[in-house]
Amino acid sequence: QVQLVESGGGLVQAGDSLRLSCVASGLSFSDYNMGWFRQVPGKDREFVAAIDWSGYNSYSEASVTGRFFVSRDNAKNMVYLQMNSLKPEDTAVYYCAADSNWGQLMAGVTDYWGQGTRVSVSS
Repeated sequence: QVQLVESGGGLVQAGDSLRLSCVASGLSFSDYNMGWFRQVPGKDREFVAAIDWSGYNSYSEASVTGRFFVSRDNAKNMVYLQMNSLKPEDTAVYYCAADSNWGQLMAGVTDYWGQGTRVSVSS
């Protein structure tokens, strides 16, 4: 079965950086577009960033553009989210997602999700 496992979350101060990682198994990784989403308690899960199967095309949500960067290593079945200049409002549980359909991934309607990793940013 498909498994996505995130790691790299933690407690940091505003202005710090973190790199989240997600390792995928049970799927042909290079055929899948990969995304990162985040969720704060009491709110809907929101899109953060995504990268296509080739790694050549990516897209990020406006509030993180220029601070967060998504990348992937198809040889290692890994996708990363480099988060720089973190702000308290970035505090959330971050989820990795996979879908062969770019539109479904961007809409967050994919079937494949990780369990999440928590990021807390103090002011």
